[in-house]
Amino acid sequence: MSNLSYAIVRMLCQVLVSVPLGTRRGLFVLLWSLLSGRFLQSRGAVFPALAACGLTDADVRRSGAALARGRYSPQALVSAWHALVREEGHWRQHRYEGVCPVACDLVGFYRPHLVQCGTKHYCSHAGKALPALVYGISVRVGSVGATRLGIARLLLRQLPDETEADLQRRLIKETAADLTEEEALVADAGFALSEVRGRKCRYVVRMQQNSVARRNKLPDYCGKGRPPQRGEIVRPLVRKYGETTIKATSPDATARWKDGRHTLRAHLYNDLIAADEKPQAEAPFRLIVIFDPRYKKPLVLATNLMVTAHALWHLYKDRWPVEQLPLAAKQMLGAQRSFVFSEQARYRLPELALLAGNVLSYLAATARPIATGFWDRCCRPTCGRLRRALERLNFKDLPLPQEQLRQKASITSHLPKGIAAHRRHKAGLPISHDALAP
Repeated sequence: MSNLSYAIVRMLCQVLVSVPLGTRRGLFVLLWSLLSGRFLQSRGAVFPALAACGLTDADVRRSGAALARGRYSPQALVSAWHALVREEGHWRQHRYEGVCPVACDLVGFYRPHLVQCGTKHYCSHAGKALPALVYGISVRVGSVGATRLGIARLLLRQLPDETEADLQRRLIKETAADLTEEEALVADAGFALSEVRGRKCRYVVRMQQNSVARRNKLPDYCGKGRPPQRGEIVRPLVRKYGETTIKATSPDATARWKDGRHTLRAHLYNDLIAADEKPQAEAPFRLIVIFDPRYKKPLVLATNLMVTAHALWHLYKDRWPVEQLPLAAKQMLGAQRSFVFSEQARYRLPELALLAGNVLSYLAATARPIATGFWDRCCRPTCGRLRRALERLNFKDLPLPQEQLRQKASITSHLPKGIAAHRRHKAGLPISHDALAP
């Protein structure tokens, strides 16, 4: 465990190297509290989680101030973490027929009791949209040994005056601008195909079951009536309107492959455009329908890649590692609940939790598997096992580099302390620190 503690301290110091000295130590303590599961024990309360690390009251206040008022950019931390993983060489990016997947998605941290929370996100358990802080994330997908893992490369927060559709467009725009020639954007059905096609990047997007398209050429004139102005409609799946059944369009090609003992089939439709477009559009695409006997509904994908259906199936399956970031941050580290209310802290704590979850997953994949107990005979390198091992470590025993994480010698005697420092006041009334001082 001593070697692992050295590795954790080294990685966190490299991620925080661009943070000012006065904020660096506070963020280091916050990240360590998240990694060691202290927020899971305190059920999202920041000060109890920091105090559980064995910090003094002054250190707890400094870390809370770094979260609320520290000067740093969360995207800069994510970029530093992404560069660190690429430099180490343990993680290798997936590649299928020369195409590397880059997955993107929206993540919501629900805050139903947060006052003046103007953003919402759909909750499947509630069946409706609830007040939440929404983030757009994109990851490069690869693996460490036998563990498939996505490494965060972009983290965007939804602005108060921005809708989810606007956040999706901004996420697609910034992700597409950062793609290399070998990479392709992979997205779920929540992302509009028209937005992805407008960025002129390579993509694989899941479509709805009732999706339709048109051929990118005019059908032959039958000799009667007005000549056709649009291409033939393509329906990849059977559709029903009441008692009427509309057959699916015959595919241009078919494919078949084996996945273990299961045989998968695919129908391919080439050179298509949107249903409201006329032929000779600038960005034609393909539709691929994959029938898997393990699922009731087929998988409908839209893409502009000229690769096989087997490669497209692998590319879309690599979208799932983007779900590992919120899973590790919420369930494993306890960030699904939070008790922070300031304008910056409410956004920064989920961002740090997403980063910490990604760090914990990577450390678990690269380190030797740690058994939970004598009963765990076939332990796997999971972030849950590593978190339980870190819970037993004391923060005072960590090998901290004093030059990088030393306290900033600032004069704080003139600042309000205790309840006077964070007492809430009505909007519009001036705050007098002299009146609050004891």
